[in-house]
Amino acid sequence: MTKVILLFTIVISSFAAKDPVVATVNGINITEQQFLKAYRERRLFVNNQFVSKQSVLDDMIARIVGIQKAEKANLKKEPDVSEKIQDILFNAQVSRDLEQELAKITVTDDDVRKYYQEHKEIRTAQILLRVKANPKPEDDAKILKIALQIKRDLDNEPNKFAEFANKFSQVSARKNGGDMGFNPPVRYAPEYYEAIKGQAVGHITKPIKSQFGYHIIKVLGIKDFKDINAAVYKKIIYDLKRDAILAVYKNGLIKNAKVVVNKNVLNNIE
Repeated sequence: MTKVILLFTIVISSFAAKDPVVATVNGINITEQQFLKAYRERRLFVNNQFVSKQSVLDDMIARIVGIQKAEKANLKKEPDVSEKIQDILFNAQVSRDLEQELAKITVTDDDVRKYYQEHKEIRTAQILLRVKANPKPEDDAKILKIALQIKRDLDNEPNKFAEFANKFSQVSARKNGGDMGFNPPVRYAPEYYEAIKGQAVGHITKPIKSQFGYHIIKVLGIKDFKDINAAVYKKIIYDLKRDAILAVYKNGLIKNAKVVVNKNVLNNIE
């Protein structure tokens, strides 16, 4: 028995020697390996503050004390904290379930070329008349009436688009004649991009409603494929492939759950 205890003590001592304790905070150990991981990660990020061993250790100590304080106050039961914890758990489960599948995603140059054939990068100018998120019908109609009148005036004098944008538009770009520059499709609201997709340079759309309000859009330019930032489009396509995998995954979760939807309540929500 004595030999067993002695052997156990030797093993524990061996592990302790391999990962000695840097600091102990209210009974919680910070080991050398834990500290090195945090220290090396911190040094990878460039900022205007000098990264020292002491500053990293202080942050680790403060984190432990802060977590202990939160646990003592039972913060995890507060609604906003509980919701954040649930978000972390959900994302962790998704990562675990899809890690291997997501790792298989590849994006080729041909993928980029094919995507760009249908999703050109377009330079636009806009006149935006803002509408509240949940407007009264009469308020929405009032803004639409103004937008339609502006479009009629532009039909007669299309060269005055920049002047009209400077006068009527409710975005900062109005000072530049409404010029929004070149943007990939994903940076536009879906309704916005659908209105300009496939249109020629100089085309001015009818008023288009989005979550931001009513847009009148002018196509100023279409970027050639050779001039695009391929890395940006590879990221866009990666995200699309990832989102397709996530959609299938979420549908599977829903399909295997017992779900009851009160459509009367849902349909009456504005």
